[in-house]
Amino acid sequence: MEYVGTIKAASLLKICPQRVRQLLSEGRIEGAFKDGRFWKIPLYNEMPKIIPGTRGPKGKWRKQRQEVPTRIHVNGNRIKNNINKQHLEPVITIRQGSSHKIYCDEVEIKGPCKLIYSPHKSMVGGARVWIEVAPEIPIIHKNFAVS
Repeated sequence: MEYVGTIKAASLLKICPQRVRQLLSEGRIEGAFKDGRFWKIPLYNEMPKIIPGTRGPKGKWRKQRQEVPTRIHVNGNRIKNNINKQHLEPVITIRQGSSHKIYCDEVEIKGPCKLIYSPHKSMVGGARVWIEVAPEIPIIHKNFAVS
């Protein structure tokens, strides 16, 4: 049996580590236990198994392992639009799969990645230069505080 910590489990489920800790405190991650100060979360078919809640909407976490790489690029149109604005929009786009997009100001990649330039074939959205990351590599994204 393979075990992971809260940050790796959050990366696999594509939810924040705080939500994983909340699920752990509610006893909703199957087979998880505390080893000293740290949680050990077992993987079933390479994913943590979440016990469904009895109230509220269904969870929005990933049920299966993602096969499509994560792609990160800089949105040139947002950079142009930010020149004369007081409230700046985040310019970095993280695409996880075909539909899930996250906009942010800073990205930290916790593993190997590739920088790709493709002049003849653009990525969805028109980007010709992007960073490609394997789906299992954790990515931490941040937004700057608005003053």
